[in-house]
Amino acid sequence: MPHSPDEAVLAFLETVHPYDSLPRDEMARVAVSFSRREFSAGEEIYQAGEPLKGLYLVKRGAVEVLDASGMQVSLLGPRNSFGERGLMRDGLAVTTARVIEDSVLLLLPTAEFRRLIANFPAFDRFFHRGRSAAEARRADLTVQKVGDLMARKPITVAPADSIRLAAEKMRDAHVSSLGIVENGRFLGIVTTRDMTNKVLAGGIDPATPVVQVMTADPVSLKPDDLGSDILHVMLERRIGHLPVVEDGRLVGMITQTDLTRFQAVSSAQLVRDVAAADMVAEMAAVTARIPKLLVQLVGGNNAHEVVTRLITDIADTVTRRLLALAEAELGPAPVPYVWAACGSQGRQEQTGVSDQDNCLIIDDRATDADMGYFARLARFVCDGLDACGYVYCPGDMMATNPRWCARQSTWRGYFDGWIATPDPMAQMLASVMFDLRPIGGQASLYRDLQAETLERAAQNSIFVAHMISNSLKHTPPLGLLRGFATIRSGEHKNHIDMKHNGVVPVTDLGRVYALIGKLEPANTRARLDAAEHAGVISVSGARDLIEAYDLIAQTRLENQARLIRSGRKPDNFLAPYDLSDFERSHLRDAFVVVRTMQSAIGSARGARS
Repeated sequence: MPHSPDEAVLAFLETVHPYDSLPRDEMARVAVSFSRREFSAGEEIYQAGEPLKGLYLVKRGAVEVLDASGMQVSLLGPRNSFGERGLMRDGLAVTTARVIEDSVLLLLPTAEFRRLIANFPAFDRFFHRGRSAAEARRADLTVQKVGDLMARKPITVAPADSIRLAAEKMRDAHVSSLGIVENGRFLGIVTTRDMTNKVLAGGIDPATPVVQVMTADPVSLKPDDLGSDILHVMLERRIGHLPVVEDGRLVGMITQTDLTRFQAVSSAQLVRDVAAADMVAEMAAVTARIPKLLVQLVGGNNAHEVVTRLITDIADTVTRRLLALAEAELGPAPVPYVWAACGSQGRQEQTGVSDQDNCLIIDDRATDADMGYFARLARFVCDGLDACGYVYCPGDMMATNPRWCARQSTWRGYFDGWIATPDPMAQMLASVMFDLRPIGGQASLYRDLQAETLERAAQNSIFVAHMISNSLKHTPPLGLLRGFATIRSGEHKNHIDMKHNGVVPVTDLGRVYALIGKLEPANTRARLDAAEHAGVISVSGARDLIEAYDLIAQTRLENQARLIRSGRKPDNFLAPYDLSDFERSHLRDAFVVVRTMQSAIGSARGARS
């Protein structure tokens, strides 16, 4: 390869990141690799679906990038690159690009682009939008999946096997618990404590079938749950053994001895303190430590979905503890009920800024007198949540509102009405209520309702079309000339709303995908994963959107942590120029991906209508 690069190209590259991070001799090599291309105003560079010749870099002029429907998603100027998304996938252009004024572009061949990605971490970080950092975070034991933390296959016996045989198996395998399994179906668990308290102390014959002393249908985890869930469930419920169950099958067992594998227990400490509290004031003192926890978690480079999950776990524990205190004061509930959260708590996406959104779904056997009991229970819990920092919902989406404290049949009527008549108010209410998640009580009251509602909603094409339309109302803050569309006046002038224009557009997309695919998850990231696996969106589209969402959500959390460290209350407003050029560039790229996916689902809606 010649070693006499164009000095003008070399000088230009020295001003462009990530080329400016290269050693001088490497930069000279790259400068030689670039070819110069001149385009006239209006000339097309490539069309979506065409093979890409390499990575384009704007040296002079302006380039318009269009999505599949022909809408502009980006306007690029000097020092901006484009074409990398297609190169890192299958080599085909994801968008269409054309110049809007006479321009000079530099073209880096595909092979050279891939060589730089493979050999220079700065390039890998820049063009993968922080994926390497995310992988490093996943190496932390506290964010490992439960399935990855199971050390051995579970030991099991059949329900008809004797207590003596179960004890012998536990002795021989040196375990303190085993599962009771029949025809592959998990029935329950028996522990050494059961052997002591129920068998020995109770004088039960060791020949008795073990099913007589097992704990039936115990609380369990799934392989995809977080490792930190082990701590939270054990500390809150004061249990020492947790079965890991998938599709009704016992696939593993986690015990207290496994806790030594975990290095960070700060969120678990807050869960334990809340679970042990006997007064609302004690819980409020615990939740006051959440901002500090957020700073620690963000500072520890934990992924956003882990941070928000851990913070939500605390809110869940507060809610369940308040329900227990309410029943201790008011007496046991007269009929079954489920307390469900919606909004960010329902999606397990709470940050340092959270109000409360909740409701009560009550068994149809409830009398009018029973409904009075639940009104008092709702007031007790919502007042307690407010005292703990989860302020009352400005829109009154709370169980204290009689509309949202209702029998299951009434709720079924709500959903039926919203689906049948999808006016703007129905769309708004459906959007909120499709994020419901059971927190306390009898979860089956909600799950039955959810399955029915998803089936009916997905089959109603008019309702789906309206929900898609509703999902497009929040748009990413994209401005012209590689800038951002910031708030123009008021307290937050020149800021981006990282909630309504940042994460909400992705949340809305995830909700629509879940509706179309009749998918059960409420969490946005889980919805995107499920939509990919169900074929609702393409693999490449899902990967792009998940990476974009990760960057947007992570940036939002990091901004909240900065505010807390500076002694201010966290909020959702970000000044883009508080970020580096590198961070701004990738944040805008993430917004472009979201806008592209919005355009795609909008076009699909148009095709169906």
